[in-house]
Amino acid sequence: MSDFPTIIPDGVIGKPGRPGANDRIVVASIGVGGMGRSHVPADVVALCDVDRNRLNEVAKSVIANPERTAAGPPDLYTDYRQLLERKDIDAVTIGTPDHWHAMMTVHACQAGKHVYSEKPTCNTLQEGRAMVDAARRYNRTVQIGAQGRSNPNAHAACQYVRNGMLGQVDSVEIWHPDNPTTTDTAEPMPVPDGLDWDLWLGPAQYRPFHSRYHPANFRWFMDLGGGMIKDRGNHALSIVCWLMNHDSYAGRVSVEATGDPQPHGMYTTPRNLVVTWKFQDPDWTLTWRQGAVPETHGQWGATYYGDKDNLIVIEGDGGCRTEEKALQYQPPAGGEVYLHPAAPGTGATERHRQNWYDCIRTGRLPVMDVAIGHATCSLCILGNLAWTLGRKLEYDMLAEQFIGDAEANACIAANYRAPWSL
Repeated sequence: MSDFPTIIPDGVIGKPGRPGANDRIVVASIGVGGMGRSHVPADVVALCDVDRNRLNEVAKSVIANPERTAAGPPDLYTDYRQLLERKDIDAVTIGTPDHWHAMMTVHACQAGKHVYSEKPTCNTLQEGRAMVDAARRYNRTVQIGAQGRSNPNAHAACQYVRNGMLGQVDSVEIWHPDNPTTTDTAEPMPVPDGLDWDLWLGPAQYRPFHSRYHPANFRWFMDLGGGMIKDRGNHALSIVCWLMNHDSYAGRVSVEATGDPQPHGMYTTPRNLVVTWKFQDPDWTLTWRQGAVPETHGQWGATYYGDKDNLIVIEGDGGCRTEEKALQYQPPAGGEVYLHPAAPGTGATERHRQNWYDCIRTGRLPVMDVAIGHATCSLCILGNLAWTLGRKLEYDMLAEQFIGDAEANACIAANYRAPWSL
């Protein structure tokens, strides 16, 4: 028997399962490029990617991993639907381009799998709601890979703000560099050998292959990614919502956005973007501002403005820093305390995945549960929609509808390419 995995052809289900010990969570990985590769566990039983060259490359690294104890090599798939048919798989990681996150998560929940899906949570408001509903209906643990909430520095900042050290916070301002630009135009290119371009696109509207889509540049197209506000903005807004105790906000929010369009080329996200959200009860304002970042904020970061003090929180993904006053703060007796979801000494991403595993076993909600991910990503999506439509929008977070705006409500759901549907 060969020690190298083979790609299972279309229509063929993987070999019978390998049930392990009672506490072993059998994991497969879908989308294994970029960040998706970092989520592949040593004992992964199956890998899936539409790029066969990447699939083979990652499979080799899995087989060579000295920590691997699983019997045999992982099985390989190019179509995630075949992988989900496997009854022996308990959970999947999803590290695909953004336009696939929602559909794959919903299908995985329907197949009885727990899910760790990369951020941003979804591409549309309707997709986020579908993900939450699927997780709850099928009783699956779904963790979104916005790992800032598993960073101990973010925990320190949260304790500082939530225990009133800033007083009443009436505004938060996030700073981030511009989106990239390109002068390339959408002249068709040959599809690389080994890439299933039709399956890469999946539910997205058809377009000829171009290297500006794959690999890695999909994020600069509004329908495939949505720019930095959906990328690092998803991290930054996750931290803001946590520190502001805003995860379950069910009121109305107004949103306005301005931004310079790309001057040339094929990218469809604006070069820079300024978004302002205004919330009620309590009243406060959140701003996402792309452009020059103050030196005090590192590569990107936020300032929390209170009536007693201010606080800077730098970044908010796997890396996060905050001011020494927050790091040294000890909550009083009876104050709000936030414990790290995994043992100190591991990185935030590893801690975040461990929290997912722990919650699969216990049934508790993970620190970045899909409902939190949906609420956070909704703010990103609202910002992009306000820029796209060119006007102020009013959105009801409870009803998940725009107020008196039929054109905006028509943008809640995606226009999927046949035969895909959600």
